[in-house]
Amino acid sequence: MAQFSVNAQRFDPYKNFKFRVKWDGRYVAGVSKVGALKRTTEVVEHREGGDPSTSRKSPGRTKYEAITLERGVTHDTEFESWANKVWNFGSGLGAEVSLKDFRKDVLIDVFNEAGQLVLSYKVYRAWVSEYQAIPDLDANANAVAIQTLKLEHEGWERDYEVPEPAEPQFSEP
Repeated sequence: MAQFSVNAQRFDPYKNFKFRVKWDGRYVAGVSKVGALKRTTEVVEHREGGDPSTSRKSPGRTKYEAITLERGVTHDTEFESWANKVWNFGSGLGAEVSLKDFRKDVLIDVFNEAGQLVLSYKVYRAWVSEYQAIPDLDANANAVAIQTLKLEHEGWERDYEVPEPAEPQFSEP
């Protein structure tokens, strides 16, 4: 069954600068960059004995690339707290990893220019494989200090329950 657009007159694609990231049921403050959601399916080549000049191709394993989140360094400890669930140095033998809750489902919401939710993606069973608490520090630089999380995960999918919004329109006086 074909899906028809509620907003058939929209010509412009959505922008990449209005988004929010949510885990543990709440939005995470200050995320300024989210890496691409990308998956790759390996190609399995085979040939039949009676047709040696032709290879056939079929899909193999699908891999999901890690997602990188970036935000400016503040006193908020959300990135560090999650990273510490995977490895917490100095916590004592047998307590370095929080096996019960080091994985989280993550929600990435995309908004249009008017702030209306237009797309949502669910990332499943994510965990922190890299954490950068602070970047290289440089007294001659003029930049924001950025901290980074690299999330490994077991796949993502679009939430098709998020409808296309009817966009606001200004009325003529």
